[in-house]
Amino acid sequence: MKKWLGMMAVLLLLAGCAKEESVKVNDDVSKDNPSGDLAPLSKETKVVIAEDGSASGAGFYIANEKGYFDDYNIEVKFATFSNSDDMLPALASGDVDIAGGISSASFFNAIAQGIDVKIIADKGHNEKGKSYFTFVIGADKQGEIKDYSDLKGKKIAVSTEHAVDDYIFHQMLEHAGLTKDDVEMVIMSDFGNMMAAIGNGSIDAALQIEPLITQGVAEGIHVRFGDTTDFAPEAQIAMVLGSPQFMKDEQDVSLRFMAAYLKGVRDYNDAFKKGEGKDGIIDIMTQYTALKDAAVWEDVFVTGLDPNGKMFIKDIRNQYEMYKKNGAIRGEFNFDEAIDTAITEKAAKIIGEYQ
Repeated sequence: MKKWLGMMAVLLLLAGCAKEESVKVNDDVSKDNPSGDLAPLSKETKVVIAEDGSASGAGFYIANEKGYFDDYNIEVKFATFSNSDDMLPALASGDVDIAGGISSASFFNAIAQGIDVKIIADKGHNEKGKSYFTFVIGADKQGEIKDYSDLKGKKIAVSTEHAVDDYIFHQMLEHAGLTKDDVEMVIMSDFGNMMAAIGNGSIDAALQIEPLITQGVAEGIHVRFGDTTDFAPEAQIAMVLGSPQFMKDEQDVSLRFMAAYLKGVRDYNDAFKKGEGKDGIIDIMTQYTALKDAAVWEDVFVTGLDPNGKMFIKDIRNQYEMYKKNGAIRGEFNFDEAIDTAITEKAAKIIGEYQ
């Protein structure tokens, strides 16, 4: 009996050591590494990111320029697609590893119909009282439109139906005590055209985006009207998407990629929330985005990016339910399969939670 117990103790000890070794190999955390946390990959690995130069891609741009990807022996390549109809299949097939996406009925329908992509991290939300995606009214309308309820009977431009824009529009109407029938919704896909339409008086208000909000205010064309966080404080506007192969079969790469990405996002937050290293971050943003004027970056309300990658998952569900209620959803969307934040959470834990 004693011999048997001794053998069992040895086996348990060996199993514990094996488990410990497995964790050590998988995480490979060491303060002696150049990154200060995860060891670099044994060979340089390319990661393809579908990104169109939007401001919400700040984490990618900053991590690339500051060498956070290099620290892990990752080479990033930016690819552009004319629309998500082309991008999503490339992501699902693994031709693209990472992409940005917005909540829309077409996005949910694509996944429901078999295009397998994973929703893994935050890529854009509004900061309280400083929304980068919010309503504006014509500067000449300030006397008559003072509250959301005053939008009754007005022409309001929204860029698209059955997408996050439409969702925010409906959240505003509910907050105002209005219905869609109480206003005239004008679909206008080009935000620049919205500003021109407000300027010539053909519309009264618009759900506009930075930097055009700041530009229109400076030119006296429109003024900010309230703030989106007045009625939709947790609207998830954009998400980081991952290919299933990248997230499941290449976890040594995807974990390091997300760690680098979150470091870039944290530098972004330090710059725009704390003023730390702001000039350098603005310089990077002018290189990668369409907003080339560094002075304007000082004035715009920037995209909110969670430094731990956390999303407003409940809001994503709410958006889906609205599209479904309006008859825009075809098929069933499985949230448990599509939303996979495990790698993001693990990366945040390894580099340390950002408070």
